[in-house]
Amino acid sequence: MSNVQAEGKQRRGGRGARRTLRTETREAMLPGLTRGLPLVEPMSPEQVERIDGASMDILENVGVVFRDPQAIRDWREAGATIRDGDRVHLDRGLIRALIASIPSEITLHARDPAKTVRLGGPHSIFVPMTGAPYLRDLDDVRRAPTLDDLAMFHKLAHVSPAMHSSAHHIVEPMDHAISHRHLRITWSSIKYSDKTFMGMTTSPKNAEDVLDMAAIVFGAEFLEQNSVIVGNCNGNSPLVWDEVMLGAMRAFNRRNQPVLCSPFVLGGANTPASTAASVAQLNAEALSALAYTQVVRKGCPAIYGHYLSTVSMASGAPMAGTPEISLMNFMIGQMARFYGVPWRTSNTLGGAKTLDAQAGYESATTLMAVLMAGANYIWHSAGWNEAGMHCSVAKFMLDAEHCAMGYRMAQGIDWSDFDAALAAVPDVGPGGHYLGHPHTLEKFQSAFFMPKLFDNNAIEQWVADGSKDATTRALEAARATLATYEEPPLDSAIADELQDYIARRESEIPAEDALNDTF
Repeated sequence: MSNVQAEGKQRRGGRGARRTLRTETREAMLPGLTRGLPLVEPMSPEQVERIDGASMDILENVGVVFRDPQAIRDWREAGATIRDGDRVHLDRGLIRALIASIPSEITLHARDPAKTVRLGGPHSIFVPMTGAPYLRDLDDVRRAPTLDDLAMFHKLAHVSPAMHSSAHHIVEPMDHAISHRHLRITWSSIKYSDKTFMGMTTSPKNAEDVLDMAAIVFGAEFLEQNSVIVGNCNGNSPLVWDEVMLGAMRAFNRRNQPVLCSPFVLGGANTPASTAASVAQLNAEALSALAYTQVVRKGCPAIYGHYLSTVSMASGAPMAGTPEISLMNFMIGQMARFYGVPWRTSNTLGGAKTLDAQAGYESATTLMAVLMAGANYIWHSAGWNEAGMHCSVAKFMLDAEHCAMGYRMAQGIDWSDFDAALAAVPDVGPGGHYLGHPHTLEKFQSAFFMPKLFDNNAIEQWVADGSKDATTRALEAARATLATYEEPPLDSAIADELQDYIARRESEIPAEDALNDTF
């Protein structure tokens, strides 16, 4: 039972106490989601086999380019056919044998053991967005981010109940040298939250630095047997994996840490202009990377990843929340389960430039689809807008609450108090009400989700409260949350060792001459 549910089990001291409870900040992280609803699976078993067969044909006959000499050597030794120098042709038997050793579930350990989560099968986690070169700040002003802004988002992730991770570069800290950012980003992820976190894969050496820092926190031997940090490696669709991503992938694989093997799909631009054919290509790309992780280290955890967008045929711009994106998520979920591997998707994506109705509709459509598709690693779950160009503080807050609502729905129906609730019916009888019944007083806080940032009051009350729109309410909540934030304790010896490591690496890595070049 979560802390939120436990609160509902306590008797209340009248209306004033209930009002206080409704308005107080709750910082307890929800446990990792264990889904209790049926999945949406639009493909028949024959259609799943058809996608699988098409993907295997692509891998065998078209091949995938691995632009990396080490990967080519690895594939040749594994028995793949290499043509034209770097085009790898993969026999379906080889692919199936390799992906069979990928664990079907992952336990992802957090700095606070109570916040350790599982993913795979029915187990899912929500992770904030990353990679935004701009933010909309506490005054809803769009500008370049700083390290302090990154710390702010890590703090908000830490106190958001439905966020299970602090991610990594939620926003790009533009006031710090590019070559040093991965160190400062990782420090911020660790310092301001004790939830799980992600690791930078911007270069093989950057990945090694991040893994070294994770080893300082958890111990090198612990990493050998346990997952503590997740990396993301994007493919260059169509059908290319480059040297930088493959080097970073190997760094994670060798240390037994999971990587999201993520083709980057812009439907109609770098895939065919077809939902089903796009999934067949994406599936081939993902399988080739998943198989390579097992060439590097058999049995290491890996996650079937992707980034999905469709492209406007009128402008060429990527779109969010379209019907085809939802359909592809349903299909990819089926394919990942067909292969028995955990899978990642993107959540609450918006193309709007402000937090408006478009942003809300796009995000809500995507959230519903990824939950019903059974995604395990639900990334970009808070803050994403403007096609990922900015992270909005207001949207971060609303998305986080929206994910908590989705979490409650995806848990399924709670039958635990069915008999006790039914016993109230004869007590109240025809024409009565349940508001003062002991069962209602016992369950009023936990029976139905009550959003804090979505206003459901009468218009008179809304006007009396200042006629505040959702953006205003969310920004006020963010300020209040930050004002009461308490930094989670970090062992001083570990903190000192991390700081020493950062100082040493920054002295060894050349910094850019002009920070202005990073804006």
